[in-house]
Amino acid sequence: MKKHYDTIVVGGGIIGNSIAYSLLKRGQSVLVIEKGEINRKASSAAAGMLAAQAEVTEAGPLFDLARKSRNMFPSLNEELMERTGVDIELIQKGMLTTAYTNDKVQELKEVIDFQRSLGEEAVWLTREDIQQVEPNLSEKVIGGMYAPRDGQVSAFKLASGFARGASALGGDYLEFTDVHGLLIEEGRVRGVQALQGEFYSENVVIAGGAWSTFLLKQLDVNLGMYPVKGECFSVITALPLITKTIFAEDCYIVPKREGRILVGATMVPHTFDEKVTADGVSWLLERAISILPALKEAEWERAWAGIRPQTTDGLPYLGVHPTISGLFVATGHYRNGVLLSPITGEVIADMIEQKELPFAMQAFSLDLQTRRGLYEASN
Repeated sequence: MKKHYDTIVVGGGIIGNSIAYSLLKRGQSVLVIEKGEINRKASSAAAGMLAAQAEVTEAGPLFDLARKSRNMFPSLNEELMERTGVDIELIQKGMLTTAYTNDKVQELKEVIDFQRSLGEEAVWLTREDIQQVEPNLSEKVIGGMYAPRDGQVSAFKLASGFARGASALGGDYLEFTDVHGLLIEEGRVRGVQALQGEFYSENVVIAGGAWSTFLLKQLDVNLGMYPVKGECFSVITALPLITKTIFAEDCYIVPKREGRILVGATMVPHTFDEKVTADGVSWLLERAISILPALKEAEWERAWAGIRPQTTDGLPYLGVHPTISGLFVATGHYRNGVLLSPITGEVIADMIEQKELPFAMQAFSLDLQTRRGLYEASN
Protein backbone atom coordinates (compact mmCIF):
# COMPACT_ATOMS: atom_id res chain seq x y z
CA MET A 1 0.00 0.00 0.00
CA LYS A 2 1.11 3.54 -0.73
CA LYS A 3 2.26 5.83 2.05
CA HIS A 4 1.62 9.20 0.39
CA TYR A 5 -1.77 10.62 -0.67
CA ASP A 6 -3.31 13.94 -1.52
CA THR A 7 -5.99 13.44 1.15
CA ILE A 8 -6.59 10.99 3.99
CA VAL A 9 -10.17 10.59 5.20
CA VAL A 10 -10.56 9.30 8.76
CA GLY A 11 -13.92 7.55 8.90
CA GLY A 12 -15.37 5.03 6.48
CA GLY A 13 -19.08 5.69 6.84
CA ILE A 14 -21.44 7.38 4.43
CA ILE A 15 -19.92 10.84 4.98
CA GLY A 16 -16.31 9.72 4.66
CA ASN A 17 -17.05 7.70 1.55
CA SER A 18 -18.96 10.54 -0.07
CA ILE A 19 -15.99 12.85 0.50
CA ALA A 20 -13.55 10.28 -0.87
CA TYR A 21 -15.75 9.72 -3.94
CA SER A 22 -15.99 13.46 -4.65
CA LEU A 23 -12.23 13.99 -4.29
CA LEU A 24 -11.34 11.00 -6.47
CA LYS A 25 -13.65 12.24 -9.23
CA ARG A 26 -11.58 15.43 -9.16
CA GLY A 27 -8.33 13.55 -9.64
CA GLN A 28 -7.00 13.34 -6.09
CA SER A 29 -5.39 10.30 -4.53
CA VAL A 30 -7.29 9.29 -1.39
CA LEU A 31 -6.90 6.88 1.52
CA VAL A 32 -9.91 6.12 3.75
CA ILE A 33 -9.13 4.73 7.20
CA GLU A 34 -11.92 3.11 9.25
CA LYS A 35 -11.64 1.86 12.83
CA GLY A 36 -14.07 -0.99 12.13
CA GLU A 37 -15.70 -2.32 8.98
CA ILE A 38 -16.64 0.08 6.20
CA ASN A 39 -20.23 1.32 6.40
CA ARG A 40 -21.16 -0.76 9.44
CA LYS A 41 -21.92 1.92 12.05
CA ALA A 42 -24.57 4.64 11.62
CA SER A 43 -24.49 4.15 7.84
CA SER A 44 -25.99 0.68 8.12
CA ALA A 45 -28.44 1.61 10.88
CA ALA A 46 -30.18 4.58 9.26
CA ALA A 47 -33.64 4.39 7.71
CA GLY A 48 -32.44 6.39 4.70
CA MET A 49 -34.97 9.22 4.85
CA LEU A 50 -34.43 12.26 2.64
CA ALA A 51 -36.47 14.48 4.94
CA ALA A 52 -35.34 17.93 3.85
CA GLN A 53 -38.77 19.42 4.59
CA ALA A 54 -40.09 17.03 7.23
CA GLU A 55 -36.93 17.06 9.38
CA VAL A 56 -35.78 20.67 8.95
CA THR A 57 -38.71 22.92 9.80
CA GLU A 58 -36.99 26.30 10.19
CA ALA A 59 -35.61 28.62 7.55
CA GLY A 60 -31.84 28.99 7.57
CA PRO A 61 -28.57 27.55 6.27
CA LEU A 62 -29.42 23.96 7.23
CA PHE A 63 -32.74 24.05 5.37
CA ASP A 64 -31.01 25.45 2.28
CA LEU A 65 -28.23 22.84 2.47
CA ALA A 66 -30.73 20.01 3.00
CA ARG A 67 -32.86 21.00 0.00
CA LYS A 68 -29.84 21.32 -2.25
CA SER A 69 -28.54 17.92 -1.20
CA ARG A 70 -31.95 16.24 -1.62
CA ASN A 71 -32.17 17.58 -5.15
CA MET A 72 -28.89 15.87 -6.04
CA PHE A 73 -30.28 12.37 -5.51
CA PRO A 74 -31.97 11.68 -8.86
CA SER A 75 -28.77 12.31 -10.83
CA LEU A 76 -26.66 10.63 -8.12
CA ASN A 77 -28.89 7.57 -8.37
CA GLU A 78 -28.17 7.27 -12.09
CA GLU A 79 -24.48 8.04 -11.66
CA LEU A 80 -23.85 5.37 -9.03
CA MET A 81 -25.85 2.79 -10.97
CA GLU A 82 -23.77 3.48 -14.07
CA ARG A 83 -20.41 3.59 -12.28
CA THR A 84 -20.87 0.81 -9.72
CA GLY A 85 -24.03 -1.14 -10.50
CA VAL A 86 -25.38 -0.28 -7.04
CA ASP A 87 -29.09 0.51 -6.87
CA ILE A 88 -29.52 2.91 -3.95
CA GLU A 89 -33.29 2.21 -4.00
CA LEU A 90 -34.35 5.81 -4.42
CA ILE A 91 -38.08 6.19 -3.71
CA GLN A 92 -39.72 9.58 -4.18
CA LYS A 93 -43.32 9.17 -3.05
CA GLY A 94 -43.21 12.01 -0.57
CA MET A 95 -43.32 12.28 3.19
CA LEU A 96 -46.30 12.85 5.46
CA THR A 97 -45.75 14.64 8.78
CA THR A 98 -48.72 13.80 10.98
CA ALA A 99 -50.66 15.91 13.48
CA TYR A 100 -52.67 14.62 16.44
CA THR A 101 -53.52 17.91 18.16
CA ASN A 102 -54.80 21.32 17.11
CA ASP A 103 -51.52 22.87 18.26
CA LYS A 104 -49.60 20.57 15.90
CA VAL A 105 -52.02 21.42 13.11
CA GLN A 106 -51.26 25.11 13.53
CA GLU A 107 -47.52 24.47 13.74
CA LEU A 108 -47.48 22.46 10.51
CA LYS A 109 -49.59 24.99 8.65
CA GLU A 110 -47.01 27.67 9.58
CA VAL A 111 -44.24 25.39 8.32
CA ILE A 112 -46.12 24.96 5.04
CA ASP A 113 -46.40 28.74 4.66
CA PHE A 114 -42.69 29.40 5.12
CA GLN A 115 -41.65 26.50 2.89
CA ARG A 116 -43.96 27.65 0.12
CA SER A 117 -42.54 31.17 0.46
CA LEU A 118 -39.14 29.66 -0.41
CA GLY A 119 -40.49 27.85 -3.45
CA GLU A 120 -40.95 24.38 -1.97
CA GLU A 121 -43.96 22.14 -2.49
CA ALA A 122 -45.89 21.53 0.72
CA VAL A 123 -49.57 20.59 0.99
CA TRP A 124 -51.93 20.45 3.96
CA LEU A 125 -53.99 17.26 4.08
CA THR A 126 -57.14 17.06 6.17
CA ARG A 127 -58.25 13.94 7.99
CA GLU A 128 -60.50 13.12 5.02
CA ASP A 129 -57.59 13.63 2.58
CA ILE A 130 -55.39 11.29 4.59
CA GLN A 131 -58.09 8.64 4.62
CA GLN A 132 -58.01 8.74 0.83
CA VAL A 133 -54.24 8.49 0.38
CA GLU A 134 -53.23 6.42 3.44
CA PRO A 135 -56.39 4.63 4.65
CA ASN A 136 -54.53 2.41 7.13
CA LEU A 137 -53.46 5.28 9.37
CA SER A 138 -55.15 5.62 12.73
CA GLU A 139 -58.06 7.96 13.34
CA LYS A 140 -55.85 9.81 15.84
CA VAL A 141 -54.18 11.45 12.81
CA ILE A 142 -56.29 14.58 12.27
CA GLY A 143 -54.18 16.11 9.51
CA GLY A 144 -50.71 16.34 8.08
CA MET A 145 -48.13 18.15 5.98
CA TYR A 146 -47.34 16.37 2.74
CA ALA A 147 -43.93 17.10 1.17
CA PRO A 148 -43.99 15.40 -2.25
CA ARG A 149 -40.28 15.96 -2.98
CA ASP A 150 -38.98 14.30 0.18
CA GLY A 151 -38.15 10.63 -0.21
CA GLN A 152 -35.86 7.83 0.87
CA VAL A 153 -33.02 5.51 -0.13
CA SER A 154 -31.30 2.45 1.26
CA ALA A 155 -28.71 4.05 3.52
CA PHE A 156 -26.38 1.06 3.38
CA LYS A 157 -26.58 0.78 -0.41
CA LEU A 158 -25.94 4.50 -0.81
CA ALA A 159 -22.88 4.25 1.44
CA SER A 160 -21.76 1.15 -0.48
CA GLY A 161 -22.22 2.97 -3.78
CA PHE A 162 -19.96 5.78 -2.62
CA ALA A 163 -17.34 3.28 -1.40
CA ARG A 164 -17.42 1.19 -4.58
CA GLY A 165 -17.24 4.32 -6.67
CA ALA A 166 -14.23 5.51 -4.70
CA SER A 167 -12.49 2.15 -5.04
CA ALA A 168 -13.17 2.02 -8.78
CA LEU A 169 -11.52 5.43 -9.12
CA GLY A 170 -8.37 4.21 -7.36
CA GLY A 171 -9.14 5.03 -3.72
CA ASP A 172 -7.43 2.93 -1.05
CA TYR A 173 -9.09 1.62 2.12
CA LEU A 174 -7.78 0.49 5.50
CA GLU A 175 -10.39 -1.23 7.68
CA PHE A 176 -10.11 -2.22 11.36
CA THR A 177 -7.47 0.45 11.77
CA ASP A 178 -7.36 3.01 14.56
CA VAL A 179 -5.86 6.43 13.93
CA HIS A 180 -3.89 7.27 17.06
CA GLY A 181 -3.01 10.83 16.14
CA LEU A 182 -2.22 13.37 13.46
CA LEU A 183 1.17 14.30 12.08
CA ILE A 184 1.52 18.08 12.34
CA GLU A 185 4.52 20.22 11.45
CA GLU A 186 4.70 24.01 11.73
CA GLY A 187 0.94 24.43 11.90
CA ARG A 188 0.18 22.15 8.97
CA VAL A 189 -1.12 18.61 8.87
CA ARG A 190 1.25 16.10 7.25
CA GLY A 191 -0.66 12.86 7.69
CA VAL A 192 -1.78 10.42 10.38
CA GLN A 193 -0.30 7.94 12.82
CA ALA A 194 -2.25 4.70 12.44
CA LEU A 195 -2.00 1.15 13.73
CA GLN A 196 0.02 0.10 10.67
CA GLY A 197 2.34 3.10 10.85
CA GLU A 198 2.47 6.60 9.42
CA PHE A 199 0.61 7.71 6.30
CA TYR A 200 1.30 11.09 4.72
CA SER A 201 -0.93 13.58 2.95
CA GLU A 202 -1.47 17.24 2.20
CA ASN A 203 -4.96 17.13 3.71
CA VAL A 204 -6.73 15.13 6.41
CA VAL A 205 -10.52 15.02 6.81
CA ILE A 206 -11.96 13.85 10.12
CA ALA A 207 -15.31 12.26 9.25
CA GLY A 208 -15.79 9.62 11.92
CA GLY A 209 -19.29 10.54 13.06
CA ALA A 210 -19.74 10.54 16.83
CA TRP A 211 -16.30 8.95 17.22
CA SER A 212 -14.65 12.07 15.74
CA THR A 213 -14.56 13.64 19.21
CA PHE A 214 -11.82 11.29 20.40
CA LEU A 215 -9.36 12.43 17.73
CA LEU A 216 -10.38 16.08 17.95
CA LYS A 217 -9.81 16.18 21.71
CA GLN A 218 -6.14 15.38 21.09
CA LEU A 219 -5.99 18.74 19.29
CA ASP A 220 -7.80 20.52 22.16
CA VAL A 221 -10.85 20.93 19.92
CA ASN A 222 -14.12 20.58 21.83
CA LEU A 223 -17.06 21.06 19.49
CA GLY A 224 -19.69 20.16 22.06
CA MET A 225 -20.72 17.15 19.98
CA TYR A 226 -22.19 14.08 21.67
CA PRO A 227 -23.47 10.62 20.67
CA VAL A 228 -27.18 9.80 20.51
CA LYS A 229 -28.22 6.16 20.37
CA GLY A 230 -31.18 5.32 18.16
CA GLU A 231 -32.96 1.96 18.18
CA CYS A 232 -35.00 0.74 15.19
CA PHE A 233 -36.84 -2.37 14.08
CA SER A 234 -38.26 -3.80 10.86
CA VAL A 235 -41.26 -5.96 10.02
CA ILE A 236 -42.56 -7.68 6.88
CA THR A 237 -46.11 -7.35 5.59
CA ALA A 238 -47.88 -9.44 2.98
CA LEU A 239 -49.59 -6.39 1.47
CA PRO A 240 -48.43 -2.75 1.43
CA LEU A 241 -49.80 -0.83 4.43
CA ILE A 242 -48.58 2.63 3.43
CA THR A 243 -47.03 4.21 0.35
CA LYS A 244 -45.44 7.30 1.91
CA THR A 245 -42.95 7.71 4.72
CA ILE A 246 -44.83 8.70 7.89
CA PHE A 247 -42.99 11.24 10.02
CA ALA A 248 -44.54 11.58 13.48
CA GLU A 249 -43.39 13.30 16.66
CA ASP A 250 -42.78 9.97 18.37
CA CYS A 251 -41.39 7.87 15.55
CA TYR A 252 -41.08 7.44 11.80
CA ILE A 253 -42.45 4.61 9.66
CA VAL A 254 -40.67 3.95 6.37
CA PRO A 255 -42.05 1.57 3.71
CA LYS A 256 -39.27 -0.24 1.86
CA ARG A 257 -39.28 -2.73 -0.98
CA GLU A 258 -40.59 -6.29 -0.73
CA GLY A 259 -43.08 -5.50 2.03
CA ARG A 260 -40.49 -4.35 4.55
CA ILE A 261 -41.34 -1.52 6.94
CA LEU A 262 -38.72 0.22 9.09
CA VAL A 263 -39.69 1.92 12.34
CA GLY A 264 -37.44 4.23 14.35
CA ALA A 265 -36.05 5.73 16.36
CA THR A 266 -35.44 6.12 20.05
CA MET A 267 -33.13 8.91 21.22
CA VAL A 268 -30.76 8.09 24.08
CA PRO A 269 -28.08 10.82 24.38
CA HIS A 270 -24.51 10.55 25.66
CA THR A 271 -23.91 6.85 25.07
CA PHE A 272 -21.92 4.69 22.67
CA ASP A 273 -23.75 1.56 23.86
CA GLU A 274 -25.20 -0.10 20.73
CA LYS A 275 -27.25 -2.77 22.49
CA VAL A 276 -30.93 -3.02 21.56
CA THR A 277 -33.15 -2.87 24.65
CA ALA A 278 -36.59 -4.34 25.29
CA ASP A 279 -37.69 -0.97 26.64
CA GLY A 280 -36.65 0.85 23.47
CA VAL A 281 -38.30 -1.64 21.11
CA SER A 282 -41.54 -1.82 23.15
CA TRP A 283 -41.67 2.00 23.21
CA LEU A 284 -41.38 2.13 19.42
CA LEU A 285 -43.88 -0.68 18.89
CA GLU A 286 -46.50 1.03 21.01
CA ARG A 287 -46.17 4.32 19.16
CA ALA A 288 -45.96 2.82 15.68
CA ILE A 289 -49.05 0.66 16.22
CA SER A 290 -50.98 3.64 17.56
CA ILE A 291 -50.32 5.37 14.21
CA LEU A 292 -50.57 2.32 11.95
CA PRO A 293 -52.72 -0.30 13.77
CA ALA A 294 -52.28 -2.94 11.04
CA LEU A 295 -48.62 -3.30 12.11
CA LYS A 296 -49.90 -5.64 14.83
CA GLU A 297 -50.30 -8.34 12.20
CA ALA A 298 -46.88 -7.83 10.58
CA GLU A 299 -44.13 -10.45 10.74
CA TRP A 300 -41.22 -9.47 12.98
CA GLU A 301 -37.87 -9.25 11.17
CA ARG A 302 -35.15 -7.71 13.35
CA ALA A 303 -34.06 -4.82 15.58
CA TRP A 304 -30.82 -2.84 15.70
CA ALA A 305 -29.24 0.34 17.04
CA GLY A 306 -26.94 3.05 15.71
CA ILE A 307 -25.00 5.97 17.17
CA ARG A 308 -25.62 9.40 15.65
CA PRO A 309 -23.46 12.51 16.18
CA GLN A 310 -25.43 15.46 17.53
CA THR A 311 -24.23 19.03 18.07
CA THR A 312 -25.41 21.57 20.61
CA ASP A 313 -26.99 23.82 17.96
CA GLY A 314 -28.22 21.05 15.67
CA LEU A 315 -25.93 22.05 12.79
CA PRO A 316 -23.21 19.79 11.37
CA TYR A 317 -19.56 20.80 11.31
CA LEU A 318 -18.23 21.30 7.79
CA GLY A 319 -15.04 23.29 7.82
CA VAL A 320 -11.32 23.73 8.11
CA HIS A 321 -9.48 23.79 11.43
CA PRO A 322 -8.88 27.44 12.42
CA THR A 323 -5.16 27.03 13.19
CA ILE A 324 -4.00 23.82 11.47
CA SER A 325 -3.76 24.12 7.70
CA GLY A 326 -4.98 21.15 5.69
CA LEU A 327 -7.15 19.74 8.49
CA PHE A 328 -10.88 19.51 7.74
CA VAL A 329 -13.84 18.26 9.77
CA ALA A 330 -17.13 16.82 8.49
CA THR A 331 -19.29 15.47 11.29
CA GLY A 332 -22.29 16.20 13.50
CA HIS A 333 -24.95 15.38 10.88
CA TYR A 334 -27.19 13.70 13.51
CA ARG A 335 -30.32 12.33 11.74
CA ASN A 336 -29.44 13.94 8.41
CA GLY A 337 -26.29 12.06 7.47
CA VAL A 338 -27.88 10.21 4.56
CA LEU A 339 -29.67 13.30 3.29
CA LEU A 340 -26.59 15.52 3.52
CA SER A 341 -24.01 13.02 2.28
CA PRO A 342 -23.92 14.14 -1.39
CA ILE A 343 -23.58 17.85 -0.61
CA THR A 344 -21.06 17.18 2.17
CA GLY A 345 -18.78 15.36 -0.25
CA GLU A 346 -18.90 18.25 -2.71
CA VAL A 347 -18.52 20.98 -0.10
CA ILE A 348 -15.48 19.40 1.56
CA ALA A 349 -13.90 18.78 -1.86
CA ASP A 350 -14.49 22.45 -2.72
CA MET A 351 -12.87 23.50 0.55
CA ILE A 352 -9.83 21.33 -0.10
CA GLU A 353 -9.52 22.81 -3.58
CA GLN A 354 -9.83 26.26 -1.95
CA LYS A 355 -12.85 27.23 -4.00
CA GLU A 356 -14.98 30.14 -2.93
CA LEU A 357 -18.01 29.02 -0.94
CA PRO A 358 -21.31 30.77 -0.20
CA PHE A 359 -21.09 32.96 2.90
CA ALA A 360 -23.89 30.94 4.52
CA MET A 361 -21.47 28.00 4.84
CA GLN A 362 -19.95 29.87 7.78
CA ALA A 363 -22.95 28.58 9.76
CA PHE A 364 -21.23 25.17 9.74
CA SER A 365 -17.81 26.49 10.72
CA LEU A 366 -15.71 25.03 13.53
CA ASP A 367 -15.68 28.53 15.01
CA LEU A 368 -18.62 28.35 17.42
CA GLN A 369 -19.00 32.10 17.74
CA THR A 370 -19.09 32.63 13.98
CA ARG A 371 -21.66 29.90 13.35
CA ARG A 372 -23.85 31.06 16.23
CA GLY A 373 -23.94 34.62 14.95
CA LEU A 374 -24.76 33.63 11.39
CA TYR A 375 -27.42 31.12 12.43
CA GLU A 376 -29.14 33.67 14.70
CA ALA A 377 -29.04 36.29 11.94
CA SER A 378 -30.81 33.94 9.53
CA ASN A 379 -33.68 33.17 11.92
